[in-house]
Amino acid sequence: MPNIVSEAGLQTRAGQWWDSIPFLTSAVVIVCGVIYLICILVGYDSFYEVCFLPEAIVSHFQVYRIYTSIIFHGSLLHVLFNMLALVPLGSELERIMGSIRLLYTIILLATSNAIFHLIIALVVAHNPFHPFEHLMNECAIGFSGILFSMIVIETSLSGVQSRSVFGLFNVPAKWYAFILLVVFQLLMTNVSLLGHLCGILSGFAYTFGLFNFLIPGPSFYTAIESSSWLASCVRRPKFILCSGGNPSAYIPTYTAQNSPSSALFSGNIWRNLSSWMPQRGTTAQPAQDDPRFPGRGRTLGSVQNTAVNSDSNLQARLLDNSRPTSPSDIAAAGAGERLSNERQLQVSDAVAVGAGGYPLPQMPQVASEEQIQKLLSMGFERTQVEVAIAAADGDINVAVEILMSQQG
Repeated sequence: MPNIVSEAGLQTRAGQWWDSIPFLTSAVVIVCGVIYLICILVGYDSFYEVCFLPEAIVSHFQVYRIYTSIIFHGSLLHVLFNMLALVPLGSELERIMGSIRLLYTIILLATSNAIFHLIIALVVAHNPFHPFEHLMNECAIGFSGILFSMIVIETSLSGVQSRSVFGLFNVPAKWYAFILLVVFQLLMTNVSLLGHLCGILSGFAYTFGLFNFLIPGPSFYTAIESSSWLASCVRRPKFILCSGGNPSAYIPTYTAQNSPSSALFSGNIWRNLSSWMPQRGTTAQPAQDDPRFPGRGRTLGSVQNTAVNSDSNLQARLLDNSRPTSPSDIAAAGAGERLSNERQLQVSDAVAVGAGGYPLPQMPQVASEEQIQKLLSMGFERTQVEVAIAAADGDINVAVEILMSQQG
């Protein structure tokens, strides 16, 4: 049989690549690309009016620069490089967070980057020893500050001990963003050192839980997703719902699930700051005992619940909610509740048949296309998803357990 994938044309492969990019990430790429194209067509090059300029924000309160500066780019290579870097980072984070939650996170990071930038520029420019007043008039533009924040967050979530810098050498994961900062500053002298540095600081502040008091609960994202004006976007296959699973509604950090919403007042701030990055343990522990990954998780090897290894699929754990987030989500039990006998028998039978290699019996599918797309976004194939849903009699939670047990 010919290899259809390898023999596919460039246009087909480009279409498949684009279809694999989630909704918000692709939307940001389109917005930044279209804005740059319009600037080229109309001959607009007055980026000094839209860039992040500390002096203009302080003197004239031009707060709009905080957000216009991240969607405008100064050159074709600038926008190309930033968008190519955004696609893998944004896609991974969007599949974990959901589209609406990632949008809120980007806005939060853009705001915190600007605040850090202003504070540092003011302090350095007006220090009594050796002032650097040019920092107040430095014009920063581009999405790269947000990208550095995403790099820190993604590195924290990955749990890796080291990262490769362009495939040339490995560095400790906690220093990865700083090494990239130095490398880019040496290779391209016109990049904003302070803008990138503030992106790194915002990323660390986010992973350490310093922004938890600014992050709303799951009901906030659910209300937005269920609104009528967003219905056309939610129905798109690339749109990823906020699956929840974390009552604090933030990507897992050092802060415990049942701790106060703000890490600044949790009493553990010094312990948080004493370690640079989260280190994932090598031994299996119950998910609810891991302060960096609040929520529940299960793997099915028998009718009893077992502990989930820390390397299990993060999306599946986020999908297994400890509280309902929307009408489309299946109501989940509390953290200590066991599976009922009926569900245990149903899942065990389905896993046994699937493991034996025999076709699963066809059952009526009662799951909506939206729920199927949610499972597809977790990396499962459509055929596997449909079979699992049929075996689970439309119960999405059971279908996830079947798919995870077959992968294990």
